[in-house]
Amino acid sequence: MKHTQKRILVTGGAGFLGSHLCDRLVAAGNDVLCLDNFFTGSKENIAHLIVKPNFELIRHDLVEPILLEVDEIYNMACPASPIHYQYNPVKTTKTSVMGAINMLGLAKRVEAKILQASTSEVYGDPAIHPQTESYWGNVNTIGPRSCYDEGKRCAETLFFDYYRQNRVNIRVVRIFNTYGPRMHPNDGRVVSNFVVQSLSNLDITVYGDGSQTRSFCYVDDLIEGLIRMMDGSDDFVGPVNLGNPGEFSMLELAEMIIKMTGSRSKIIFEALPQDDPLQRQPDIALAKERLGWEPKIKLEEGLMRTIEHFKNGVYESKTNDQ
Repeated sequence: MKHTQKRILVTGGAGFLGSHLCDRLVAAGNDVLCLDNFFTGSKENIAHLIVKPNFELIRHDLVEPILLEVDEIYNMACPASPIHYQYNPVKTTKTSVMGAINMLGLAKRVEAKILQASTSEVYGDPAIHPQTESYWGNVNTIGPRSCYDEGKRCAETLFFDYYRQNRVNIRVVRIFNTYGPRMHPNDGRVVSNFVVQSLSNLDITVYGDGSQTRSFCYVDDLIEGLIRMMDGSDDFVGPVNLGNPGEFSMLELAEMIIKMTGSRSKIIFEALPQDDPLQRQPDIALAKERLGWEPKIKLEEGLMRTIEHFKNGVYESKTNDQ
């Protein structure tokens, strides 16, 4: 089979997920354009790719239009943890909404296929469990998390309107909690916080009574799902859930990480943040059926890889999102 090199734009390409996606796409021989404004992304995440002849880094803010010639667009750009997206909530909403408009406009002009990295946060604090793609969600429109939740929901609206009105070739995936190497040590997400606190022998902060649950997908599994969705049939545009349906309480996760790191950390409890979902678990039946995708890496294996990554430096952590 003759190999056809594709020119692929990855927005947010220097971020946690974006950099792993760039790795896969570059390794597959594609010509990859990595676009990032480095608000939460890091040059360290993609430094090893700079020397590759089929990789190019563009410093640019997605809120501003950009003219490029590409075959595919992975729209990954947006702060994804509360500590970052609540820092400048207006900017977060602009990134989701104006970023989607700019990338959809680009896709329309050059007839590129475009994938939107949406989120499980579109389901809010869900009234059904696990969450299926047909569930419309339970979201507070004016809360401290709304800039992210509603920004992503509006981006989905824009994608489907461009699809129906302008026949843009779209894909929409809803990403559930993902973890792994290159997570920002102070991004406020629960896995990175627990690991950093444990390696530092600091108290591990659990919100509420620790009974709230999350499902954790290792980054390699998630990237495989993104690529399968982009490369899949044009008659399946989503939305589709991508995540690991294995469900764990925050207390279980904290105890597991303390044990795996041999830490002297103690678990302390604090009040639950406003609008913090009590349950989050994906129904991935649609991904299995249409993409032949399901996670392969167990939580213990993924945590060990993540812990090894963070052992390269011990950091202080201040807050965590559960």
